[in-house]
Amino acid sequence: MSSFDVVIIGSGPGGYVSAIRCAQLGFKTAIIEKYSTLGGTCLNVGCIPSKALLASSHHYEELQHFADHGIEVSGKVKVDLGKMIARKQAVVDQTSGGVKFLMDKNKITVFEGLGSFESATKIKITKADGKSETIEAKNTIIATGSKPSSLPFIKLDKERIITSTEALKLPEVPKHLIIIGGGVIGIELGQVYLRLGAQVSVVEFLDRIIPGMDAGLSKELTKVLKKQGMKFYTSHKVKEVTRKGATVTVQADDAKGNTVTFEGDYCLVAVGRRPYTDGLAADKAGVKVTDRGMIEVNDHLQTNVPNIYAIGDVVRGAMLAHKAEEEGTLVAEILAGQKPHIDYNLIPGVVYTWPEVAAVGKTEEQLKEAGVAYKAGSFPFKALGRARASADNDGFVKILADAKTDEVLGVHMIGARCADLIAEAVTAMEFRASAEDISRMSHAHPTFAEAVKEAALAATDDRALHV
Repeated sequence: MSSFDVVIIGSGPGGYVSAIRCAQLGFKTAIIEKYSTLGGTCLNVGCIPSKALLASSHHYEELQHFADHGIEVSGKVKVDLGKMIARKQAVVDQTSGGVKFLMDKNKITVFEGLGSFESATKIKITKADGKSETIEAKNTIIATGSKPSSLPFIKLDKERIITSTEALKLPEVPKHLIIIGGGVIGIELGQVYLRLGAQVSVVEFLDRIIPGMDAGLSKELTKVLKKQGMKFYTSHKVKEVTRKGATVTVQADDAKGNTVTFEGDYCLVAVGRRPYTDGLAADKAGVKVTDRGMIEVNDHLQTNVPNIYAIGDVVRGAMLAHKAEEEGTLVAEILAGQKPHIDYNLIPGVVYTWPEVAAVGKTEEQLKEAGVAYKAGSFPFKALGRARASADNDGFVKILADAKTDEVLGVHMIGARCADLIAEAVTAMEFRASAEDISRMSHAHPTFAEAVKEAALAATDDRALHV
């Protein structure tokens, strides 16, 4: 029986990063992956493929506005969805292959098959052909991730009534795509198909889209997407989804209790994700799992069984790839006797629409609820020279700072390149910077990053210069 210092079950961003860090720290490491490709949901049917399609569709959308820049394109421009999806798959394959390279480089043993506990130290690996082997693990890290959620009354046929996985490889551009759920996944994929010519209707139970983010971001994104043609039906409770041939019918109750009927050719169910522990047999190791399938852990991500840890989507907290990576690194370093830490307040969230949406720290709603005295400073992108030059005028940056100490408590932004700009805010908050600290840093001109400086100036005695 092969024996390892650390065995990781699951090769998503949390699992493979944890494996690399364990190997760097000198542990004999193995990783178990159920599927034939490494990288988990993020690399195969999540972050990477969705961003590839967002990029391709964004190029097509930009083409419609080339004339505004003095560029005349003659002839008919058309979408080849097959080629677009093939390019997406090539990006996925290259990225997954890169993970395999990293496993080989770091001398990490890779097992393909379903990993399930036989005891707290023995893991059975069942391969696709039914054959199995058992390995021994001094320590185990559960990194099995998550799967798309649904509603109890919805029957997913994965043809017309689909999840995000199927939405990444549709055979055609929908005529009318109905999206149940106005969170990150639904809005991103909705914009992909909106750009390609689909009518897109978003049906959301709560009173606004991207409900977990600052209300100001939700309001601005709604305004911009409406201008692009997306339709929103917030405060609508879906009660029935049926299919007849190529037609999908969705029935929902609006805020007044009236039934509203939607008809389309595809329905994307994007109501979130659930922890995935199917087949893990955690009970055989004595690991506690909640009714929702979530692994219970302490502040060190250790389960109730001392030599078994869990990270990423399968434990509490935001279901984000970069959160899983940080947790994977943390566990590896704890096993090595180090004392790492994660400040969960400083893990940013991003929506990769265009304009992009990004945030870190507390929202205004959270600060008000906690009774924290704060000041806010905002700066609109339309007042930014670089934004006007690029014709990316939508959005703003908002900085929230403590009313007494001026320490930055939250940064919320929507606009061009915000997915990258948010790193400046994370860095500043990691070092407990004040709004004035950011306002006194030199930002290159002309750049989108100047909006961050201007928002900091606005939060510091209303000193913004260009508005």
